[in-house]
Amino acid sequence: MRARSQRMIMVAIAALVLIGAIGLALIAMRDAVILFYSPTEIADAPPALGERIRIGGLVEEGSVVRPADGGADFRVTDGVGTIHVTYDGSLPDLFREGQGVVAEGAFHSPDTFTATTVLAKHDETYMPPEVAEALREGDVWQGESDE
Repeated sequence: MRARSQRMIMVAIAALVLIGAIGLALIAMRDAVILFYSPTEIADAPPALGERIRIGGLVEEGSVVRPADGGADFRVTDGVGTIHVTYDGSLPDLFREGQGVVAEGAFHSPDTFTATTVLAKHDETYMPPEVAEALREGDVWQGESDE
């Protein structure tokens, strides 16, 4: 067998190994991807029950209820749509009404989002880009600029 043929075979084998590695990486990452939705997007096209997603917006004024057994029930809004959220854990110290929040979890019934993680805005200037964009579209953006 000639040296040129051997090189071509080695290149072909290396390409197949690379394609296989990329395929395995994509399969492994498929379950790690969690999509972000605003309340309006969920109203327009609800995700499947049990699908892990992130929702974001502002905690609606007057909506936070803290049951005696712990956790919290509250509503997240983007000015157009609203989602009822239940959460059994400890809320972040910066969690409060009228502030930005991102909740990760799933819908286990069509009208209630069960959060496993709640993230609150960490200072007065930061908001996740997806949440800021959803609030701008809903005309409830409270930021200092459009950037």
